[in-house]
Amino acid sequence: MTRNKTPFALALVAAFATPAGAADLTYSEPAPSYDSPSVSSGGWTGAYVGLHAGTSSDHGGPFSGEKEFMGGIQGGYNAEMGGAVVGGEVELSHMGDTEVDVPGGELRERYRLAAKARVGAPLGDTLIYGTAGGTMTSLRDSGSTEGPDGWKPGWLIGAGVEQKFNDQISGRVEYNYTRTGDVRSFPTGSTTTSETNVSDHTIKAGVNYKF
Repeated sequence: MTRNKTPFALALVAAFATPAGAADLTYSEPAPSYDSPSVSSGGWTGAYVGLHAGTSSDHGGPFSGEKEFMGGIQGGYNAEMGGAVVGGEVELSHMGDTEVDVPGGELRERYRLAAKARVGAPLGDTLIYGTAGGTMTSLRDSGSTEGPDGWKPGWLIGAGVEQKFNDQISGRVEYNYTRTGDVRSFPTGSTTTSETNVSDHTIKAGVNYKF
């Protein structure tokens, strides 16, 4: 009886060894595809325009010297690059006749045009940045001192903090130190001319609208 069961067992083995059975034994589900997560933008890239206002003085201390109200407009462009925000800005300000010391008296700063570069570190909706650039400042005479007509070149450095309120509106606070070099002046009624560098400190708050 045992000898008669052998052909039947061999037949069962042959049935499971067919190509279809082998295919069933080796089939596996394809590995699920993996999509790397997209890096979200901080939303700082784009053009913007805005307004600013603050105080200006030729003294650095917040409680020293006479402060003048100043204000103006600005516009620029930011781009996010490698975890930083870089950009450029043009600014036009009325300086409120800020008085700056010159030998024998004072002159008054009337208008300022500035072209600035900005580099900042974005922290979510907050941007901490530094700025530097060139300036052109219009000075006018005071009661006792006369100075140059037209615009005088200079430079500025500064730092600020900008906060986004939504996708389009942001507010900021910025400090600038500006120096205008080789300013010629002379006391009224005198022919003795002197030449000096003048400087001022501005602290201003502003609001920007991003396109």
